[in-house]
Amino acid sequence: MNSYGSFPGARPRRLRTTPAMRRMVAETRLHPADLILPAFVREGVGEPVPISAMPGVVQHSRDTLRKAAVEAVEAGVSGIMLFGVPEDAKKDAAGTAGTDPDGILQVAIRDVKAEVGDELIIMSDLCLDEFTDHGHCGVLDAHGRVDNDATLERYAEMAQVQADAGVHVVGPSGMMDGQVGVIRDALDTIGKEDVSILAYTVKYSSAFYGPFREAVGSSLTGDRKTYQQDPANVRESMRELALDLEEGADMVMVKPAGPYLDVLAKVAESVDVPVAAYQISGEYAMVEAAAEKGWIDRDKAIFESLTGIRRAGAQMILTYWATEVAQKLARGL
Repeated sequence: MNSYGSFPGARPRRLRTTPAMRRMVAETRLHPADLILPAFVREGVGEPVPISAMPGVVQHSRDTLRKAAVEAVEAGVSGIMLFGVPEDAKKDAAGTAGTDPDGILQVAIRDVKAEVGDELIIMSDLCLDEFTDHGHCGVLDAHGRVDNDATLERYAEMAQVQADAGVHVVGPSGMMDGQVGVIRDALDTIGKEDVSILAYTVKYSSAFYGPFREAVGSSLTGDRKTYQQDPANVRESMRELALDLEEGADMVMVKPAGPYLDVLAKVAESVDVPVAAYQISGEYAMVEAAAEKGWIDRDKAIFESLTGIRRAGAQMILTYWATEVAQKLARGL
């Protein structure tokens, strides 16, 4: 045996030698079409309002929302998820601004539809939390608890007004039991069979939602632990998944994304419908804050986090960096 016999024959490093080699053998690729842009539109403002906890993200005016939609189309982004921020005076216990045909969210849907038509998948948050004076995702009972079944009636009405406004996909995010089935029936009843449901199937009660509360002007006191999922559980997520699919979900989502990649992978392996993941406000804010301090490379951290979400099984990623990342991907960056 010569002296070379102790050297390894198998050398995985051969496939990492150059950028071109690494690109050729990459198992996971990001594409602009994988991305969905969450966007906030605020009633009664003429200029965009910066969100201090999410540097670079704003509450749009109607005009700047239209521009953001056009930019997303031009970058190759697939969809936009709209969140309405009403005037405080219009919030009430039932969230009636959320089902007003002339409420800010319905107006925003019509604006984007008029601007880009079917070139961008228009999605809408189907939840009452932005519109209630107590900040919860549903109506409350006499004891101050969220009333699941009374909330379902409100969601049915909300689905119908959003569909009438021209939305392509509704995203029920309130985590009420039975919400997908009720919404599907409500849409079909008014002849909106083509409107899809992106079910927030797995939505954890997470500390990472913090900046989002500012983004939507939340009035919440307390927490949502009685209806959002316990971060300790995964079997519970699979039960939620089975129920949503049985009720007619067209697509399913895991939220947040980064802290729950194990759950995302398990969901993706279990279904034959498209799977989305939402890289939420806290995930965004942490990268931006650390980058501002010079502690991490911003662009590399963004792409690495999104690649990890894609690798775990998400076919679609909701991210506040959607347009920026899509533009960079188009330039080969």
